[in-house]
Amino acid sequence: MSNTPKERAQALLAQMSLEEKLYQLSGQMIFHVDETYENVRNPMHGNYRNPGHFMHHEREIPASAAEVAERINRDVRLSMEAQPHAIPPLEHGEALHGAQWGMATVFPQPIGMASTFDDNLTARIGDAIGKECAAVGVRQTLTPVVNIARDCRWGRTIETFGEDVLLSSNMGTAICKGLEKNGVIATPKHYADNYSYGGRDSNVSDTSERTMREVYLKPFEKCFKEGGAQSVMAAYNSWEGVPCSCNEKLLTDILREEWNFQGFVVSDYGGVEGVARAHKLVDTDWKAQALCVKAGLEVNLPSDSFENLKTAYTKGWLTDEDVDKAVLRVLTAKFKIGLFDAPFVDAQAAEKIVRCKEHKQLALEAARESIILLKNEGILPFGKEKIKKLAVFGASANEFPIGKNYSGPYAREWTAPDAKTPLQYLEEYLGDSVEVIFAEDDRIEEVAAACDAAIYLTTVVEGEGMDRSDIRLPSVTKKAQADESAIIVGKFEIEVKTDQEESIRRMTAVNANAAVVLLNGAPVDMRGWMDGCRAILEAWYPGEQGSQALCEILFGEISPSAKLPITFPRSVGQLPLFYSMKPSGRGYGYVENDGSPLYPFGYGLSYTSFALKDCTCSCAGDRLQIQLTVENTGNYDGAEVVQIYLSGRNCDVVMPIKELKAYKRIALSAKEAAAVKIEVPAEAFCYYNRKMVYGMHDGDYTVMVGTSSADIKAAFEVKVWNGIVRKVTDDAE
Repeated sequence: MSNTPKERAQALLAQMSLEEKLYQLSGQMIFHVDETYENVRNPMHGNYRNPGHFMHHEREIPASAAEVAERINRDVRLSMEAQPHAIPPLEHGEALHGAQWGMATVFPQPIGMASTFDDNLTARIGDAIGKECAAVGVRQTLTPVVNIARDCRWGRTIETFGEDVLLSSNMGTAICKGLEKNGVIATPKHYADNYSYGGRDSNVSDTSERTMREVYLKPFEKCFKEGGAQSVMAAYNSWEGVPCSCNEKLLTDILREEWNFQGFVVSDYGGVEGVARAHKLVDTDWKAQALCVKAGLEVNLPSDSFENLKTAYTKGWLTDEDVDKAVLRVLTAKFKIGLFDAPFVDAQAAEKIVRCKEHKQLALEAARESIILLKNEGILPFGKEKIKKLAVFGASANEFPIGKNYSGPYAREWTAPDAKTPLQYLEEYLGDSVEVIFAEDDRIEEVAAACDAAIYLTTVVEGEGMDRSDIRLPSVTKKAQADESAIIVGKFEIEVKTDQEESIRRMTAVNANAAVVLLNGAPVDMRGWMDGCRAILEAWYPGEQGSQALCEILFGEISPSAKLPITFPRSVGQLPLFYSMKPSGRGYGYVENDGSPLYPFGYGLSYTSFALKDCTCSCAGDRLQIQLTVENTGNYDGAEVVQIYLSGRNCDVVMPIKELKAYKRIALSAKEAAAVKIEVPAEAFCYYNRKMVYGMHDGDYTVMVGTSSADIKAAFEVKVWNGIVRKVTDDAE
């Protein structure tokens, strides 16, 4: 037992037959966990979509954590008993913002996590998700999504950590660390550039290698090198003429040879077959399977690929060396997470872990930190003592604010007896002192005019398979649903019964004390209604405890502190739009506006006010240290996010106009001040030169300290020369 995981895997591999090996590269997913389940399940596969995901939709009461654990235990036992070498399978699942095998804790959607600018909080979320996966026996998660979202028309923007490379890298790495510390394999996705023109999902990528390396690959690299992720999911799209699933440059040259990645690659669902059926690179699935394995993709998810692998081997498209290399990586990971030594879980212990008090409290903390105040003309927070009647509008008032995207199990809404919709929590929170009146939109004038304050909670149609060409709030539509590509999300339906923009205008016309709460996963075009609206909260989908957090912020118990992780455009015509663009040769103007955003990256208001004082910059070899005093000058407790940006010039290549290089969230009581130190690491000054060599090349930089990408409070000039950062003084040339 003293041998390393790889040595143990090598010893086992030497004893295995060809068929055993090929099964380790194959998976299975069964949609119906009923009396036919074990007749359909082939116990020889090395990977399965965990059955817990499918155990709930045909039951009156959802399966408990213990039931899911018992089912997975039985599956593992059946596999081990059927196999000559008792190899336990990997049971995998989604865990985008909570363990998705059933009714586990639901945290804010990733775009909301990113809004916290709180790496430690996100790591704790990853740890909680890891515990709730491991508790039932789910040992691989197809998360996090670390694709950079720079066109919010992409339906999957909700799954990302936004547009910024550093923030996405840090958030993704934090999730990976949390999962892996619990023996759950993290699988960052989708490797690599996962959408294209107009936000179209999985479309062909013609991104240059420079941009791919500067932007889209960086979060993946950090997830492996610092987050410890042991797997990665290949994307559906092609890059440089080759599908990502069989792209040797991505899967071998960069991933293995440059980054020294030791884990294994899985396909996106059906991605291997897509090499033949979608991309038409070859004419049969077995040839596609061979190309993928030889390029560096080990496991084909979710379907049975055994026969295709066997055919490819028989016909000479795969060699023993190809197979052994792939299987060794899979077995090594299984040994590394302790799957061979402890393949079963304590089903009763799972009941004590899943949605435990600590995890629900963490979900509440995350929700409080994720909600952004975009606009406030003096009406928020509402005062309980001044309101006797509160009008509430919008269908989302009666929905758990978790979003339909990767929330809950297959074909069934997530639910919990102690969870509350916004309307339910408002009624409970305000009690008998305030009359809460919910009304359909056709009664807006009547109800809003008779109330002291009004709230409209929006509904947006988005998610996997639901890219948008119009980013306004949806008006009256037929039922919108995810398309067939969203296999595991389920073909959920969302029906919008009213023109929401018109409804908001009608509400604000009769009640000046009205606020809009956006429940969405990507930026919204607000031109049609925002001028008449005095307060806007961007709540994203704040998770199962989001209703409480939302009420606390609306009524001033909590001051909003989140910041935008993605730029809000004025209109769809500005897209793609992001803050860290490179300089134009002439300008950024449009016919109808100046090209500036509606709300910039890093923006967010508060009920209190902050001052950044006494800011200094000192050099320490290849890095900088920023020191300042942050003071809460207002009357509410709150938090500010200090953001450090760099703008480069006189470098070997054109640099972004500005780019986030460090940040720190500081919580302060009213009137409290704190000394803050933020290090800007050597990595911040590294870039790819003209020869595509990465390193700390020479250049001049403006270091900007602020509270958003557009709100800079202090700036310093520094010079990088021969790997050393030097501050430029006023009297320097």
